Amino acid sequence: MKVLTTTLALLAIAAVGVNAQDAGKKKAPLNPEEMFKKLDKDGNGSVSKEEFLASPGAKKDAAKAEERFGKMDKNKDGSLSKEEMTPKKKKAP
Repeated sequence: MKVLTTTLALLAIAAVGVNAQDAGKKKAPLNPEEMFKKLDKDGNGSVSKEEFLASPGAKKDAAKAEERFGKMDKNKDGSLSKEEMTPKKKKAP
C-alpha cells in the first residue's frame, strides 16, 4: 500500500511539473486562415475594421494596428477579405 501511495504521489508531482513547463511556453502563431476565422466574429466572410482593432494584438498598439489595417485593405472597402489577409509569396528572381 505504501508503494502504491508513493507511486501515485510521484505521478501527481510529475504531472504538475509538466503543466508548469507548458504554461511558460508561447503558443505557435496562427496561420492566416485560422487568424481570419478568429477575427471574423460575425462570420460574414470579412474582417471589419472594428473586428480587427478589437483583437488583443491591436489593443497593444492601436495606432500601429490602424495603419496596418489600412495597408492590408487593398480595395479600401473598410474590411479585409481572406485574400487581403493572406501574405503574398514573393516571386523568385
